Amino acid sequence: WYQRRVREAVVSTQSTGKKVRKVNGEILRMTEMSNSSPTKIKNFGIWVRYDSRSGSHNMYREYRDVSRTGAITQCYRDMAARHRARPHSIQIMKIEVVKAADTKRPVIKQMHDSKIKFPLPHRILKFNKKSIFVADRPSTMQ
Repeated sequence: WYQRRVREAVVSTQSTGKKVRKVNGEILRMTEMSNSSPTKIKNFGIWVRYDSRSGSHNMYREYRDVSRTGAITQCYRDMAARHRARPHSIQIMKIEVVKAADTKRPVIKQMHDSKIKFPLPHRILKFNKKSIFVADRPSTMQ
C-alpha cells in the first residue's frame, strides 16, 4: 500500500554496521490498489492490534466483501460497536484473502453453503392486484 524511503541517516549507520529498523522510514506515497475482480465477493482475514482501556490486544477477524477497503471499513465499524475502540487506537497489521476452506469464524462459514436460502416471510401485496376496499385483512405470511 505504501512505499518507504529510509532516511539519509542510514549512510552513517552503514559504516558502523548497525541495522536500520522499519521505524526509521517515512511514507512517500499511498496508492489505492485496484481490485482485480470487483464483482466477486471474497473472504478477508484481518489481523488487528488495538488499545483498549485495559491494555493492548491482538485479534484476527474475518469479513466478506468485494474489496479490501470495504472489509477494512467493516472492521473499523465492528470494532467501534463491539469494543468501543476508536479509529486512532486501531492498527491494521495485515489483510489477506482467505479461501473458503480456510475460514475460521462460523458467521463466515455459514455463507459458504451452496444451498443457502434467504426467505422473505413478510410479503406485502401490491395494490394493483387486489382491491383496496375489501372485507378481510390481507395475509402477509405465506
